[in-house]
Amino acid sequence: MAVPKGKVSRQRRDKRRSSHWKLTAPALVKCPNCGEFVLPHNACKACGKYRGRDVIAVD
Repeated sequence: MAVPKGKVSRQRRDKRRSSHWKLTAPALVKCPNCGEFVLPHNACKACGKYRGRDVIAVD
């Protein structure tokens, strides 16, 4: 049966867990039509285009 060799200190434990909580910023790309930053694979909210086609009616 597996048994821990000894007590893991708080510092060592927290060092191991430190990378679990890091958030990553969302990737953004420029819309080729209007230049607005949008999420990849999503329609542009500024001009309403996705891959050169109108998909959202924008005023």
